[in-house]
Amino acid sequence: MVLMKMAKNTGYTKKVNSSFKPLEKAIFQIFKTNLAVKNNEKLLIVFDKNKKSLVNLFLKIGVLFTKNIDSIEIPVGNVNGEEPPSETAKQMLNYNIEIMITTKSLTHTKARKNACKKGARIATLPNILEATLKRAININYKEMLNLLKRLADILDKGNKVKISSKKGTNLTFSISSRKTRGRGSGLFTKKGDYGNLPGGEAFIAPLEGSAEGICMIDGSVGSIGKVDKPITITFKKGYALNITGGSSAKKLNSLLNKAGRLSRNLAEFGIGTNKGAKIIGNMLEDEKVIGTCHIALGNNMGFGGKVKVPLHIDGLIKQPTIFVDGKKIMDKGKFTFKTKNI
Repeated sequence: MVLMKMAKNTGYTKKVNSSFKPLEKAIFQIFKTNLAVKNNEKLLIVFDKNKKSLVNLFLKIGVLFTKNIDSIEIPVGNVNGEEPPSETAKQMLNYNIEIMITTKSLTHTKARKNACKKGARIATLPNILEATLKRAININYKEMLNLLKRLADILDKGNKVKISSKKGTNLTFSISSRKTRGRGSGLFTKKGDYGNLPGGEAFIAPLEGSAEGICMIDGSVGSIGKVDKPITITFKKGYALNITGGSSAKKLNSLLNKAGRLSRNLAEFGIGTNKGAKIIGNMLEDEKVIGTCHIALGNNMGFGGKVKVPLHIDGLIKQPTIFVDGKKIMDKGKFTFKTKNI
């Protein structure tokens, strides 16, 4: 682990103007709006070698907001949810704000959770692409947050979820007593706040052992990309017992087999709400696409679940129909309710 200091002025001015390129505007927005960085706060950027060039631009713009900015390079992870080096985890306890620009996701790690407990607000950008930043950061947050609030209210009061789709999804599970995350998706301005950027999902940890039925993943899969053929996942008593399809299914099975039985736990159910996002084969953006939903397998300790395993893999479902306690809230990718400004 190498802790690098970055505290010199870089020629940018602390306001967006016509000379800013779209990528620069997006990064500026992250510091100004998404994280609301103050000049007396300590900020840490955790990255790996695959994202070094992008991190350099973050550092150049970041010093406009705080001179107390450091960066740590870590090894490229093997899977999403893998813990960073222990020394990095210790360093993460010493900062007000942290940005994780890594190839594999650190969102659902103990290190992230412990840093948030200490008061850090954290934005994770696993495998972020420049095109995604340009598309899905500068959006109407007021509009999106209104939609997220409505979804969270529905899910928080709900007990049973059913998902169906034209491709054959017919999956049910319980969310009784679980709380929805994402009401402030994309905006991390209070102590302990965390989440992905770009923002745009309401998500919840299904009750362990409750998932029954079939899920057809026809969009993309975390760590794999767009599926070559729809992946059929058969759930029984909360676990993905059978996974079939093409080469994407084989890759998913291989990842899960390496992590053990707990990796097959139905860990998450989420609904996308970002109008700027589109399906590109990168789950960071794909799972935020409005009109889609996703499930995840593996770890859910960081957002209200009970399963701890060093893996968290999402799978996208296009144009789903979703019921909560028998009431339809989405019909083939279209919300069935109205929300202010939507």
